[in-house]
Amino acid sequence: MTSPFPGAGLEAAFLAHRDVLLRFLRARGAGDAAEDLLHEVWLRIAASKSGPVAAPLSYLMRTADSLMIDRYRSQRQAEKRDRDWSDSHTDASAGVAPEPSPERHVAAMQEAAKVMGVLDGLGPRVARAFRRHRIDGMPQRDVAAELGVSLSTVESDLRLAYRALGEWKERHG
Repeated sequence: MTSPFPGAGLEAAFLAHRDVLLRFLRARGAGDAAEDLLHEVWLRIAASKSGPVAAPLSYLMRTADSLMIDRYRSQRQAEKRDRDWSDSHTDASAGVAPEPSPERHVAAMQEAAKVMGVLDGLGPRVARAFRRHRIDGMPQRDVAAELGVSLSTVESDLRLAYRALGEWKERHG
């Protein structure tokens, strides 16, 4: 009896041997990525237009192994690329100053003063709620207790501050 779906033989073999494939991937070192790799195997066979496969379990294991090798190579390349980038951008001898220039420092201070002016224009409670939460890292619940207002008031004040800063950034950014 033939299935109306192409690849149904592989899909049926996959479903029948899912646990075997999962153990195979974990034994090969996939660890936590085993489920993700298994899902990729499923996607690959679901999308394939291959004909009948003589040894479906072997085919599925080869597919899983190939995907695992591809993922391993990709991770190694990404790690190498990140390491190379970090090495090239953290070397002070490459002409990169360890601190910003005095001009950049002054410009940053002027821009920060303008941003604080925008916040101050929203009222002292809004400005303080924003500073305590976003700059000092205080949880919103603690900010509410400090200011003697409800949590929803702090959330509303923060939304107001975010909207005002977003509009300022659009005009000046």
